[in-house]
Parts: sequence; C-alpha cells; structure tokens
Amino acid sequence: MEILGRTGSLCPVCLRRLPATRERRGDTVFLTRICPEHGEFRVPVWRGSPGLEHWQRPKTPSRPQRPQTGADQGCPFDCGLCPEHGQHTCTALVEVTQDCDLGCPVCFASSGEAREPDPSLAELTARLTRLRQDAGACNLQLSGGEPCVRPDLPDIVAASRSAGFVLIQVNSNGLRLAREPGYADALATAGLDSVFLQFDGSDRACTALRGRPLLDEKLRAIEACGRAGLGVVLVPTLVPGINDAELGLILDLALERQPVVRGVHFQPAASFGRFPWDPAVPRLTLPEVLSALAAQSHGLLQSGDFHPPCCEHAMCSFSGQFVLEQGRLRAVSRDESCCGPLEAREGARRAKAVTARQWATPDPEQPLPPGADDFQRFLARHAGRRRLSLSCMAFQDAWTLDLERVRGCCIHVAAPDGRRIPFCLYNLTAADGRTLYRGRC
Repeated sequence: MEILGRTGSLCPVCLRRLPATRERRGDTVFLTRICPEHGEFRVPVWRGSPGLEHWQRPKTPSRPQRPQTGADQGCPFDCGLCPEHGQHTCTALVEVTQDCDLGCPVCFASSGEAREPDPSLAELTARLTRLRQDAGACNLQLSGGEPCVRPDLPDIVAASRSAGFVLIQVNSNGLRLAREPGYADALATAGLDSVFLQFDGSDRACTALRGRPLLDEKLRAIEACGRAGLGVVLVPTLVPGINDAELGLILDLALERQPVVRGVHFQPAASFGRFPWDPAVPRLTLPEVLSALAAQSHGLLQSGDFHPPCCEHAMCSFSGQFVLEQGRLRAVSRDESCCGPLEAREGARRAKAVTARQWATPDPEQPLPPGADDFQRFLARHAGRRRLSLSCMAFQDAWTLDLERVRGCCIHVAAPDGRRIPFCLYNLTAADGRTLYRGRC
C-alpha cells in the first residue's frame, strides 16, 4: 500500500467531514477514511492505466470573482461559492422543472417525486439575469427534470439568450423532440445552441436504465435537431454489466450521424438521487472508461489521444478533440487544444471556448472576435463540420467525495436561492437518501 495524497471527505452515512487518503494498492487507487461512528470506508476511485501520478496536473486556483458565502464551517458546508473555492463557473446548470415524462431508476434529481411548484418564467428570468451577472460569461445548461415538459421552454431559452450566455444547451431525454414536429425549430429560433441528449446505447440498455426501449426515439430526436440546426451531444450513463460494452456502438452511432452529433460525453453512474448503492457494487473509474473506449473503437482511438481537463481537477474528466477524415479519426494536437501547464483561469477560458464552438452546430462564416488570440484562431481553423469531441466526467457521490476535487469544480448548479453549488455537492445523497443541498436552498 502506498499513500499518494491526503485530502478530506465525508462519511457516506452521517456526512461528517473526515480526513482521507488516496491509497494505491496494485493498479487501483482507493479513497479511504474512518468515521468514529460508522467505521472505515475504502472505495476505488482510479483503476488501471494511465496511473494517477502520471495524469495529475497542478493548477493555480482561480477564485470566484463574486463569492456569495463566507468560509465559516469549512468545505463542503459553505457553498456557494465561498472565497476558498478554487475555480469560477465554466458551466452553470439551472433546473427549470422537477417534472419528467420518464421515471429513470438512475435519475440523480429523483425527478417526478413530491416537489415544489416549478418556478415561473418571470422568476427564471430574474435568476438567469442574476446568474449572468454573478458568474460572468459562462456556458448555460437548462436542466431538470425534463425541461421539454414545460410549455414555455422556448421563452426560457429566449430569456437566457437575452441574459447574454455564451452557449445555451438543454439537457433532455429527447422524447418531445422526437414526437413533435417543429419543436426543435422553435427552440432553435428562440436561441438554443445545443441538446445534451440522454443516450445510453441499445434498447436493452435503455430498458435497464430508463424503463423501456428508447433507441428509435433517440435517433428521431437527433434527426429533428439536425433539421433545426441544433448541435447534439450524446450523454450515456454507464453502468457495469449494462452498457459498458456498448461504447463502440455509441461511437459508431455518433460517427454515422455527424455533423449533427458534435460529441459524446460519457458519465459513469454515481450514487445520486434514485440510484443508491453500497461500496461493494462495481463502479467504473475514469481510466477504465478511457481504456474501454479505445479498445472498442475498432482501432480509431488510442488512450494517448485523450488528455486531462483544462479547468476542473484532473481526476474528474478526460477529453479529446478529433477530426473525421476519410472515415478515420485524427486527434487534434493536445498541445494546441487544451494541454500544458495552465493557470486555472486560462484553462477555464479555453474549456469554455472549446465547448461553445464544438457542441453547437458551427457557422462556417462566424467571424473571429476583435483581437482574437492564437487559441481562438486555432479553434476557428479546426471548427469544420466533421469534428467530434469525446469526453467523460466522473462525478463524485457520498462514497467517492474528495474535497480537493470539489474545490476545483467548475460545473455549478444555480440554486433557487441564487447560490452556485458544485454539481456533485448539490446532488450529494447520503446512504439514507438525505441530501446536503438539493431541496435545502
């Protein structure tokens, strides 16, 4: 056993803050801590190659420009964001409803259960305006629940556009987009750029994770978005034994449906909301997803094509940018796109720029901004319609929560009371279903 680092965590039962260590045993890194009341917890957080010591990238913190709370109780109890947080907002999520037309067993928001009434359009408009002022020029995701169940979603998109967000994206299961002619066009006309489409692979996987076969409806949603000029990012929730052998299938579907499909963003299931588990249940770590993706790509990808994140903690994600040329994927140079030693602020700027240009369907005539730097010119040069982004985000739950990672988070939920809470903290669910922030702010 080798100790790779010391951090902080929580007891997944009582949510008490505890000192924690990252311990390597063989090719696996465990997050380990001991609660005086509930005992020891040792959970795998990194398994396989590349080794964690070769993947980590130090960053200079980029503190929030407008902290909204003081640092009184200590992380993670002062969100958000407090002055000690190490990264400002790159992507902000605003939940516009808790209603949904599915009842997915893996829903992190427990959508459709007993809830408060949805915020009105006027309330959301005020929240969006305040968020833009507090968070600056960040990307925006309209989430839920299922945002498309709201009849006024085009109006919410228009209000978001008026507030001045860089990229406006909706998180959706795609059902209304698939069944209602003209709906995708209405969202595009209102100012939507992109759809973050729930997409778990085969009908077998959909049945296990969503309750029924959905593949045909997902493909029709992609077609509707293409006709409307909306970019689509496929978002598979990965569960061992369910769809972890379908990464190649999902990649094939994405390549077949370019240029409408702009990327695939894999998300290993985390124990949020309606998906409680115990530490003995198998879970996928970031390098396992990376290795599986390369192995299932029919030789199109290699592990070395991917790099650590620009802004969030290195243990949180990987990504790669690719150009499709004559049926082959060519990796865009890591050094040009998003790698090398960076301050967190510069990494965040690059990450937002890459996401905004890649995940929306690009306009080939879009002019460069005045005074564009080398990185912006690089993005414009590679913003062709045959480009695909591949990425993975490893969310933290009560079993895997690492406070060093939390302080580097740049994906924040804009809570109803105006605070910005790191995504994993907002959705954190204790073993008994108790939440830390969701439903409390």
